[in-house]
Formats: sequence, C-alpha cells, structure tokens
Amino acid sequence: MTKAKAPRRREATLLREFALAFPEAYEEFPWGERVAKVKGKVFVFLGRDEGDLGLSVKLPQSGMLALSLPFASPTGYGLGKAGWVSASFGARERIPLDLLRAWIDESYRAVAPKRLVAVLSAGGEAGHVSASRRRSAEAKPRRTRHSR
Repeated sequence: MTKAKAPRRREATLLREFALAFPEAYEEFPWGERVAKVKGKVFVFLGRDEGDLGLSVKLPQSGMLALSLPFASPTGYGLGKAGWVSASFGARERIPLDLLRAWIDESYRAVAPKRLVAVLSAGGEAGHVSASRRRSAEAKPRRTRHSR
C-alpha cells in the first residue's frame, strides 16, 4: 500500500477528514489515488493530491441534479452508469464544501452496510458518530449463514 502526501488544498484536507470520520471508514491509495472506503468498498475517490481539486461519489438520489451543475460530470470507466458523479475544481474556483460533504454523506450511505448506516443515523450529525455508538456497532454480533 502506497502512502501519499497530505492533500495540498485546505478544502481537500477538510473533505478527507470528513470522509474518514464515518463509521469504519479508512483510506487507501489504489492506482496512486486517494480513496475512502468502508468494508472494502470505495465511497469517495478524492484524487491524486495534485493541483486541481476533484472527487467522485455515488449519488443514487441526487445524481441527476448534481449532473446539472457546471463542475459535475458522470464518472469515467463506466461508473457514471452506476450513479457515480465526479466534480472538478480549478485552483481559483470556489469549492462548495457543504454540498460536497452532503454528497460524501449520500455516497457513504449508498455503499456502507445497513448496520453502519443505522449507527450513523442514530448518531446525529453526518460523518460524526460518538465513540460509544461506534463501540456499540462494533460489539454487535455479525450474522452469518450459520447463525439462523
């Protein structure tokens, strides 16, 4: 696993921190790109930390509306067909942080297991779950095929 440098732009750092605050979220660097995952599934691509800020998220509810914005487009490699949207911003463009946080939240909820989404919903503010709620989610026994 490759470890990348910290993001250059302040906004990129804020979005990274927001994404990694979700229950059981962690960071990896496939293909040299920074991603946030939950249970082995990517819920946000955060780019390569070079120059412009960009991200890709899965937006099953707001994807069509998101694509009407000038900075958004369907994600490449066929992901756009599955509801993934990419946003890209130049060095001098204003970043709509609240909107991008809402997109990361929607993407996490679309990708994460239902039990983690339930913990998040019970925890209040998006992206932030209390330590006690996080522990209670981790302590719950997992259902397997043989536990019926």
